[in-house]
Parts: sequence; C-alpha cells; structure tokens
Amino acid sequence: MDMSIFRPVVILQLDIISMVVISLQLVSSFEISSLIRMGNFTSSTTGSLSSTSCVQYVQEVVSQNCVVIFSKTTCPYCKMAKNVFNEIGANYKVVELDEHNDGRRLQEALAQVTGARTVPRVFINGNCIGGCSDTKQLHQQGRLVPLIEQCAPCCSSSEGSASGQFAK
Repeated sequence: MDMSIFRPVVILQLDIISMVVISLQLVSSFEISSLIRMGNFTSSTTGSLSSTSCVQYVQEVVSQNCVVIFSKTTCPYCKMAKNVFNEIGANYKVVELDEHNDGRRLQEALAQVTGARTVPRVFINGNCIGGCSDTKQLHQQGRLVPLIEQCAPCCSSSEGSASGQFAK
C-alpha cells in the first residue's frame, strides 16, 4: 500500500488543529482584553486570567485605591492587619484571594510585584508596605496614619475603596 497519499491528509489535519488552537488563543485574548478595558475586575471575577492580566489587575486595584489588602478569609494575620485599619477608622479595599477565581494566580502576581507571596500584602498609596507585622509596626511608630493621609486624590473616586479619609 502506498502511504504517500496519506501524507497530505495528515498535513491538512495538522493545519486544521493549528488553526483551532490559534482561534482559541485569540478568543481567550479578546475576552481578557475586554475585561481589562471595561475594568470589570472584582473578587468574583469569572474565568481564568493570564499571569500578565493578574499583574495588571493588581496594579489597577492598587492604583485606584488608597489602602488595599490582599488577604485570605481564614488567615489570622490578615484579620489582624484589617483590624489595625478598623481601629484607626480607615477605609480600605480587600481582595480575598481564597474567594477569587484567580486567587492563586493573583498571589503569584503579588510575588512578582512585591517579592513576597505571603498574605496579607498591604498597599498604601500605591506602595506595598508589607504584611501584618509591618502594618502593626508602622502603626505603633505613628507612621501609618500619615501614610494614609498622603493618599493621592485619584484614590477617592471608586466605590468600596479607601479614600484617605477616616470614618466619622
């Protein structure tokens, strides 16, 4: 039996498979880019974000909110860090990684952005101040409130975000 007639069929099938893979990649890229463009990121984001999109998400949340805590609901250190801000009456944005569909990827993105993947990761005015111990230490030194008071005006516009103002 002459196998040469099967060769064009195999090449054609490989071409079709390649086109399907490329199409799927384009669709995935489109869905992610439209999410980014619309700013549709919340703790309940559906689907899977690429690592680049996760880094962009972290940067977007941090740039739009004065105080951001990347947390896990079961972590006692995360609870302590949130309590520090509650005690001083500061508003803050929380991203609960264990309730987020892309929580693991976001935690890896935090490692890329901050050099540490542990939670909590606390940001004030766009800068990572560290975790729970760092937050408590800044508060004990009297340096936490002044950091919050320096928050840029841009951080006060989005709902559920820290405004740099203290609750009354």
